[in-house]
Amino acid sequence: MSFVMPNFFKNILYSVFYQLVATYRVRQISKAIACIGASLLLAIGLNLTTSPQSVEAKLTDDTYDGNIFALYGGNGSIVPARINLAQSLKQGRAAMLVFYIDDSSDCKRFSPILNLAQAQYGKNLTLIPVSVDSLDLQRSDYQPTEEAYYYRGVVPQTVLISDQGEKNFDQEGVFGFEELDAAIRNLFKLPIAPPSQRFRKTNQPINEVNP
Repeated sequence: MSFVMPNFFKNILYSVFYQLVATYRVRQISKAIACIGASLLLAIGLNLTTSPQSVEAKLTDDTYDGNIFALYGGNGSIVPARINLAQSLKQGRAAMLVFYIDDSSDCKRFSPILNLAQAQYGKNLTLIPVSVDSLDLQRSDYQPTEEAYYYRGVVPQTVLISDQGEKNFDQEGVFGFEELDAAIRNLFKLPIAPPSQRFRKTNQPINEVNP
């Protein structure tokens, strides 16, 4: 003998079932909304407690932002140098040493000038950026074929060394590319660049990132 459920019982059961499902979904949605709200409040709180200067690259302050040659010079491949001073001299190539630190505003402002020098003279001149943080300043027995031999305790410091190992130029601080260009031309015994080939003044930044 089979039992047949009346239709009105079926309707009651369906109604209860749908109400249970609806209630469950509302609870789940409420929990999800609560989680999203908590996450947003946490993110806002972290943002308010973080100083803007700690997350923004600044050209004019002495803070560490990362690789200054990538951020401000437009050429992060300048570092690390492909060869060192001893190898450059062994190959009969003149070299330009640039002593720097990443958290110096002067070094940041000077970095695009090195990019210009690399582009103009890179085929004949070895550019060797030297992070002062990598030097052992306690040593006093450096040789003329070692970069640290020429460091004078300031940044940026630019030194030009001939292919014969003779120091030809030693300048500290920030200066324009025209002055550096003249020194490099003197190193290679080239005539002064005519006005049509001279670069704009580059000792002033153009913008905050990649001057």
